[in-house]
Amino acid sequence: MQNFTQLIGAVAAALVVHFVFLFIKSQFFSPIRDLPGPRGSSWIFGSLKEISKNEEAITQEQWVQEYGRTYKYPALFNKNILFTLDHKALNHVLMHHYIYQKHDASRFHFTRIVGPGLLVAEGDHHKLQRRVMNPAFGPAQVRDLTETFIDKSLELKDVWSSQITNGGGTAKINALDWISKMTLDVIGRVGFNYEFNTLKENSESNKLAQAFATIFGDLDMEKAKYQPWTVLQTLFPILRSLPPVKIPGLDNAQETMGKIGKELLHESKEALQNSGDDIRNLKSKDLLTLLVKSNMNGEPSQRMSDEDVLAQIPTFFVAGHETTSTGNFPTLIQAAGHLPSVGTTWALFGLVQHQDVQKKLREELCTMATDNPTMEQLNLLPYLDAVVKESLRLYAPVPSVLRVAAQDDVIPLSHPLKDKKGVEHHSISIAKGQTVIVPLLALNRDKATWGEDAMEFKPERWEKVPEAATSVPGVWGHMMTFLGGPRACIGYRLSLIEMKALLFVLIREFEFELAVPGEEIIKKTMIVQRPRVKSEPEGGTQLPLLVRACQKG
Repeated sequence: MQNFTQLIGAVAAALVVHFVFLFIKSQFFSPIRDLPGPRGSSWIFGSLKEISKNEEAITQEQWVQEYGRTYKYPALFNKNILFTLDHKALNHVLMHHYIYQKHDASRFHFTRIVGPGLLVAEGDHHKLQRRVMNPAFGPAQVRDLTETFIDKSLELKDVWSSQITNGGGTAKINALDWISKMTLDVIGRVGFNYEFNTLKENSESNKLAQAFATIFGDLDMEKAKYQPWTVLQTLFPILRSLPPVKIPGLDNAQETMGKIGKELLHESKEALQNSGDDIRNLKSKDLLTLLVKSNMNGEPSQRMSDEDVLAQIPTFFVAGHETTSTGNFPTLIQAAGHLPSVGTTWALFGLVQHQDVQKKLREELCTMATDNPTMEQLNLLPYLDAVVKESLRLYAPVPSVLRVAAQDDVIPLSHPLKDKKGVEHHSISIAKGQTVIVPLLALNRDKATWGEDAMEFKPERWEKVPEAATSVPGVWGHMMTFLGGPRACIGYRLSLIEMKALLFVLIREFEFELAVPGEEIIKKTMIVQRPRVKSEPEGGTQLPLLVRACQKG
């Protein structure tokens, strides 16, 4: 007993020394120590309490007004994080992904849950996976998948129409919940030719659906997060070779996913063989089969292992949105709400707040003669495109991501800054281990880029994009919603067309109003920003809408 007590004491002393070292290094030796920025209100939590009180981007935007477009702020144990809205600096961080990588602790924990997929891979491993996977997410493949997006949107329409009939002409619907079900059905079919059937109210949940629900929603991650051993493994990489804390339900879910995943992989290989290796002869061109095809075409040394291929199934589930690693592994799992479901939900929120925009969009959509548009037809609707862009700009589902410098570096600036000593800097020196935040939402709402009306939902702004926005280093739409550089969201085309298909079907068929006052809708950020009702915290994330059939003619 005495030896155990001495061991605990030694570990505690080591922790104290470790954190004192981090504090001294950050405050007195960090190259960014003289940058302007807020002081932490807590020695342990830095400024994180201030950030948690408001929407993350709001706090950042307030600090921009006070300290400028580039500053530092203290996080855990007052370790400074670099924040910048400088386009040149952010482009440097995003393009040099070998230097600026995801937090190793989050990668460790996430790999344990879903395997070594594209979501967590770094360096050459990421480059190989990305090269093999790119063909499955190209424009031609998304074109083939558009029919599924429309089919499932029509299925959702039928469910809501039935509820409206049962409600006497109006139904109160949690849009987020139903759209999430629809997008799960979509990713099952287009990802690996698997039917979840979650939109069928009386359908029995299948084993794979149960496994996904366990891993991406029901695991008791919060309890695991605060286990002392988990904290130690997070802080000290040397301990990660030892077994982690067991999470109830995880082993069974992984066993189910592994078993069914191998069956799906076998079926994909068999389908390719039966097609005579000609992709045009395939009955189903799901992403997994396309991935297997791409992998088989590579040189043996440039192919992914079966383990890596299987690890992409959860990647498909997250719709290729690989921008969700922030160092907090339990909430990282929560990000699997699938970008189109959250993006479309926020688009509906914008439309119910602006009935004139909803009406104008409906008028455009009703000019389309078909109920089953192709990808090209959806892309020919300019106001639909503007609404989608404005929604993803103003309500970016992921507000920010973190990157950690793997080596010393120098970040260039397009606009020089003055530090607390009055020294002007045209670049920022970065030490190995420095954390840099990429503020997606704050940059999307930056008034210096988008104008004084940047906080307004205004699709008409896309008729003439501001000149300042053309230098934003995003992969799409002069915004940061899908990130940029080699780690930009691989599935952004898929997400965009799915959002357009959903809005095309729903806005043509229904009229929407908020079921609660607008000020009741607040944002809950668990990596992904989701809406919730302020007075109903027990209701979880939701967007309650009043839905009725559109008066046509």
